[in-house]
Amino acid sequence: MVVGAVVSLPMALRGHQPRQLPAGNEKLSFYRSYRQLLGRSILLGLELLVAADIIRTVAVTPTFASVGVLAIIVLIRTFLSFSLELEITGRWPWQKDPSAARPHSTAAPS
Repeated sequence: MVVGAVVSLPMALRGHQPRQLPAGNEKLSFYRSYRQLLGRSILLGLELLVAADIIRTVAVTPTFASVGVLAIIVLIRTFLSFSLELEITGRWPWQKDPSAARPHSTAAPS
């Protein structure tokens, strides 16, 4: 997560923009760009931490207490991931991208 924060700063300073900027939207400001890049690095870090916790619990002799603690940790991190995704993209992870839902017509209007 720290590496992501450090790498996000110069990318935002250079004016990094998402590949799929919705039609009609203006370019992101430095703050919004850095916020999105930082949020993505935090999301990736949370996913890696969840995977590491699962591997650690399985590698060590699992007890009911360790599995219970793992379940609570996974629930908290999943909630954080959903919240970050909503903050970054403006929609829940299970919602479709509104620009992808519109069919693109290649035929000329008649």
